[in-house]
Amino acid sequence: MPQAGTRAELIAATALELIAERGLRGLTHRAVDEAAGLPPGSTSYHARTRARLVEAALTWLVEQEESEPSMRTLREAGTGLDRATAADRGADFLHTAYTRDRARSLARFELALEAGRSPELREVYDRLGLRFRRMAMGLMAALGSAEPERHAGVLVHWSEGVLFDALAGAGAASPPSPEDLRSTILTLLDGMLGEEPHR
Repeated sequence: MPQAGTRAELIAATALELIAERGLRGLTHRAVDEAAGLPPGSTSYHARTRARLVEAALTWLVEQEESEPSMRTLREAGTGLDRATAADRGADFLHTAYTRDRARSLARFELALEAGRSPELREVYDRLGLRFRRMAMGLMAALGSAEPERHAGVLVHWSEGVLFDALAGAGAASPPSPEDLRSTILTLLDGMLGEEPHR
């Protein structure tokens, strides 16, 4: 059972775990109550509709990803950030996403697919996803990009592709190592920003 500080957090965390385990078809208020060990009706009290329950799970997911140490380093990056540190943190985050946090990442892809069918969830998914794109823009600006928005888009698209391939694509059998990820991120950054003189 997921550990969380409040009942609302426990419900959101459990909902996310069930999405990863059973897909969205397996997500019901009763299933969350049972999996979380809560009295019947507890989940309905905190999230009246299924849409609200899905939104709570998605919001919890984003909060958990943002609290990762590697993400905090990138989000709080100042003008002194160098490419090697950015590559290290990016590689750590991605590798963790398809190893230790595999279930959470699978749930995110389930939610992304559902957002494609649900305008209400699409708005929530895009709004929360914009936080990551803004972080990537800040990172690229800190690294000296003349086009931080475009370069952030490249970085996000590549990251999403790697994550999907490592979780559900043909690359799942042999996902990249942290060293592979770091090397590729550095290559991407050099391609967008120009190769650093010392390398």
